[in-house]
Amino acid sequence: MSSNNRKKLLLMGRSGSGKSSMRSIVFSNYSAFDTRRLGATIDVEHSHLRFLGNMTLNLWDCGGQDVFMENYFTKQKDHIFQMVQVLIHVFDVESQEVIKDIEIFTRALKELKKYSPDAKIFVLLHKMDLVQLDKRYELFEIMMKKLQQASAEYGFPHLVGYPTSIWDESLYKAWSQIVCSLIPNIGVHQATLKKLQNTLNAVEIILFERSTFLVICSSNSTNVYTSDNSALKNINNSKNDTIEKNNNGQQLILDPKRFEKISNIMKNFKQSCSKLKCGFKILVLNDNIYVSELSSNMICFMVLKDSNVPHELILENIRKAKQYF
Repeated sequence: MSSNNRKKLLLMGRSGSGKSSMRSIVFSNYSAFDTRRLGATIDVEHSHLRFLGNMTLNLWDCGGQDVFMENYFTKQKDHIFQMVQVLIHVFDVESQEVIKDIEIFTRALKELKKYSPDAKIFVLLHKMDLVQLDKRYELFEIMMKKLQQASAEYGFPHLVGYPTSIWDESLYKAWSQIVCSLIPNIGVHQATLKKLQNTLNAVEIILFERSTFLVICSSNSTNVYTSDNSALKNINNSKNDTIEKNNNGQQLILDPKRFEKISNIMKNFKQSCSKLKCGFKILVLNDNIYVSELSSNMICFMVLKDSNVPHELILENIRKAKQYF
């Protein structure tokens, strides 16, 4: 396999921040309840994850105990920080040692600047469910301001941050954005979805990676997720809502969180299927929602404007579209 198809992702953060739990939910089909049986990560755990067939994610889950952290920045730094495409740094929002948390983050940035200066940097402010609802946005903004300042000082001005929790769909939003930043041909997939959307007269078609149900792209936008840091604002911002029309000319305002919500629902459905030792190739819901395999590693979720179109015609169009994915 070409080295261009192998992507090294560093997952870092202090011990107990929730790194292994989120990795197990997204990539190993754990439920949030299942993660309670996970122990602390010892040193570095390596996972080689196939994604979209020809891309391998080499995920390095770095144990967060202080003794391991010190080792990463001294004896192992040329091994840990070399050839990194993405750093995902996880912060526990309930941490009582925020200054030390940021210090470790800046040490990681310093080594990345030396060994992998082109790496993309993502921060996840995790366990956000433990913060009082009306305080979340304020906490997120304060923390992101500090982290962006630190990141820019070390030569990484394009820091992207997300609030996350294993108990809701926010985890899928963050990880979809992270993984999609590594896919070079998203524009091709998006253009193909747009053509299929026009053919089927669909409200929207969303493309998912089959094993993780992370969102790849949507027929309605070139960039599924924006990278702004206003993710917690309880404001109806029309810039983030997609407006479509149904066959009667009525406007349909699509939920801006629909991607991660569908990811979460479909992942839970997949887990239920696994427990029953069954699967699916095509699902039809309410005569206008189709969930179908498009390839060995892609699944699409499509919502049609007209529920009266014969199923056979829809399925035939889907069958013919598969050659393009």
